[in-house]
Amino acid sequence: MEQPTLLTRIEALLDGPEHAPWEAVLDELLHHFGCAVATVHLLDGAGLLQLVAQRGLPPVVLDKVRTVPVGKGMAGIAAERRAPVQVCNLQTDASGVVRPGAKDTRMEGSIACPMFDGAELRGVLGVAKPVPHEFTSEQQALLLAVGSKLARLRA
Repeated sequence: MEQPTLLTRIEALLDGPEHAPWEAVLDELLHHFGCAVATVHLLDGAGLLQLVAQRGLPPVVLDKVRTVPVGKGMAGIAAERRAPVQVCNLQTDASGVVRPGAKDTRMEGSIACPMFDGAELRGVLGVAKPVPHEFTSEQQALLLAVGSKLARLRA
């Protein structure tokens, strides 16, 4: 019997009588991508990204990422550009995309993908690995598809 795809598993979590907690979806992502950290930020009415769910963030980082302005850090830049933003290694990145506090995650390969409900930006989904990693175009497309499923939810 064929294994269900990531999207099928996530749809099953979200389409139940009561949608699964955000963290259950993040656990699926962590397992599928071999990541240690996952986050969901939703865009609020003031144009700020608010952290609504996370897995694996160290406590020292939580306060730094609870609210992220659009255009700042990976999540904010992904929201501003309306496109995925990734770095192969957060620890050595000098592009200016990574905020100084991101190194406290101790992650390396990281990506932030905008979450769209149709054409409307609703938030940003992020995952990170503890090793250097470039997410492929297929992985990016899958994360964008997951993000569009999550964009239809409300915290």
